[in-house]
Amino acid sequence: MSTRPDRGGRLESRLSTLLRRALLQLEELHRAHLAPQGVSARQLAVLMFLDGREPESQQQAARHLGVDRTTMVGLLDALEAKALVTRHADAADRRRNVVELTDAGRTTLERATQASDEAEKQLLSGLDATEAAQLRELLGRVGGRPGAV
Repeated sequence: MSTRPDRGGRLESRLSTLLRRALLQLEELHRAHLAPQGVSARQLAVLMFLDGREPESQQQAARHLGVDRTTMVGLLDALEAKALVTRHADAADRRRNVVELTDAGRTTLERATQASDEAEKQLLSGLDATEAAQLRELLGRVGGRPGAV
């Protein structure tokens, strides 16, 4: 028999535990809601980043989204295979590859954003609108902007 005190209560109140659980729940909700759109939450983040911007390089996108270059190549390979983005050499600097949304990418972005909104709404269903806005504000202040994908 252990003489150690039960630390479960302490663990359950730790910010790392609370954030991890919320993130796991949100990831599961995103998987379910985004599956019909054929994209993951990380792929959606790439589409969102590219939307309405001048063509960005792969490196700029990776840096902004907080992922390494290898991960970004994998994300872009998957999106390109689905014809949601195109990559091509920059006309002004042939050493630089730029990434742009296709028309199909814009359509998918719109639908996937709505699905993601539903996932977030479901996660936050126990909060009223003011509390949900406050949570977003506080997490933005604590985590800084922009966040990693």
